[in-house]
Amino acid sequence: MKTVVKLGGRAQSSPALASVLAAAWHAAPGAMAVVHGGGEEISAMQRRLGGSPGFTGGRRVTSEDDIGVVRMVLSGLVNKRLVSMLVGAGVPAVGISGEDAGFLEAQPLGVEEFGHVGMPGRVHTSLLSALLDAGYLPVISPLAANGDGRGALNVNGDDAAAAIAVATGAEELLLVADVDGVLDAEGTAFDVLDVYAARELIANGTATNGMAAKLEAAHAALAGGVASVRVAPLPGVLDASLGTTITLAASLVA
Repeated sequence: MKTVVKLGGRAQSSPALASVLAAAWHAAPGAMAVVHGGGEEISAMQRRLGGSPGFTGGRRVTSEDDIGVVRMVLSGLVNKRLVSMLVGAGVPAVGISGEDAGFLEAQPLGVEEFGHVGMPGRVHTSLLSALLDAGYLPVISPLAANGDGRGALNVNGDDAAAAIAVATGAEELLLVADVDGVLDAEGTAFDVLDVYAARELIANGTATNGMAAKLEAAHAALAGGVASVRVAPLPGVLDASLGTTITLAASLVA
């Protein structure tokens, strides 16, 4: 696999999304997988049903009731909308979740603090390989099978994308953001950022919530052998010069 693309909820509202992903797919058929989030829609559905969304460290706290909402929104509404959009743009997209064939397993992150939230463990790549080999674009909802066999776990989309990139030997993990990259305290995007500097951005509060989660996922992907990780806006799917490239250490920067 060449690229795993993670789409946040806001990127999905871009009118350019279908054409950008279609161009990337047609440039390298069978070499891309898409992992998506949908946090704002989950929050909206929780409120509509009388619930209240909560987050810790950029990860959604997910109760017993919430896991059903997450399934409904991510694996149903969001996933199938993206698939329909891509098929309409001429891309043979197939929507799946990490629960399908149990291809993504996770372990609970901390039941008391997070509820039904997991960190990715084993990734069984045979399903993805079969879809890619048959010419399909996998569009993946980041629900995972609980490693202890007790139902599903909600996995942060960035964490899921990083684990899938590692397991499939992807050349690049691209985390699509609604900003120009990882921003400094003045709001300017870094061109290159090593994981030590990224950790400092989290520690001093410059990178918070979703961006902090992206930086942690970037570190996990790099540590697992993914050659390149970028945080970039949607046009960065087609333009590798855009966004912030994350490296393991400053010494790796050319």
